[in-house]
Amino acid sequence: MAGVSNSAFRVLARKYGAGLVFAEMVSDKGLLHKNEKTLNLLYMTDYEKPMAQQVFGSDLETMVDAAMYIDQYSNCDIIDINMGCPVPKVAVKAQAGASLMKNPDKIYDIVSEIVKKVKKPVSVKIRSGWDFNSVNAVEVAKKIEDAGASLITVHARTRSQGYSGKADLDVIKAVKEAVSIPVIGNGDVVDGPSAKYMLDYTGCDAVMIGRAALGNPWIFREVEAYLKDGTVLDKPTFDEIEEMMIYHFESLVELKGEHVACLEMRSHGPWYLKGIPNASHLRKKLSHIHTKEEFISDVKTYFKEIKDKEKAQD
Repeated sequence: MAGVSNSAFRVLARKYGAGLVFAEMVSDKGLLHKNEKTLNLLYMTDYEKPMAQQVFGSDLETMVDAAMYIDQYSNCDIIDINMGCPVPKVAVKAQAGASLMKNPDKIYDIVSEIVKKVKKPVSVKIRSGWDFNSVNAVEVAKKIEDAGASLITVHARTRSQGYSGKADLDVIKAVKEAVSIPVIGNGDVVDGPSAKYMLDYTGCDAVMIGRAALGNPWIFREVEAYLKDGTVLDKPTFDEIEEMMIYHFESLVELKGEHVACLEMRSHGPWYLKGIPNASHLRKKLSHIHTKEEFISDVKTYFKEIKDKEKAQD
């Protein structure tokens, strides 16, 4: 997830049970032009492994060169080609991401050439199709397998859906039945039961959790426990949420510096507060934070007040 799954977030995901993490996608041309911001996205720690580095683009030559760069200079375990991103900047302006779903032959050419030129395993992230009139995930998946990829992730929505509506699990099921390489299902996995349902219904080999992990790294341990023996873990306490918000922020400070950490926690912070009563005041404060001390003080003050109210009601 662009702007989200940086090293600090990936460490949290691995800590709480994610079996494989995916880095923010990087632009093929950004890598080849040695763009500093793009190169910084390749940063990872050994704790995050196994990890896939995602790359996007639409030109065969630059995609191959970018994949070779990642193969040589990144410590990732898998090179993941993004052919599922729906945002206009990628899918329309750059004609990359989900736009490639409109051209299965081009997908084959890109994947096959990358597989030939790199040593690391290659995976591909796709969508159901461009729109409801062109649901072609099975055709594309077969092309990807024939091209030599080792893994496919299917987000069971079309590009036109974006992140709205429901994921069509029948698409994942059809892809799994059509190919012999592992298939990861993606879309609407929000807890243990939904993860188990996707696995059971589609037969996919694993599930990918994206937006449901925003402000909720505990979801990975919850899913892991439920899949193991049906255990439903308690939701995190106020103490756990407070500690996690501060830990996440401090990790971002270490990774990107105080200024950028403050900017990013203006987004991450409110995600942690989802469903917590009377959090609007803190959300508003977080949208204007400028220093580490300010962030920690605001968070500690809010949670002290809410825990004091909880004790008074007991």
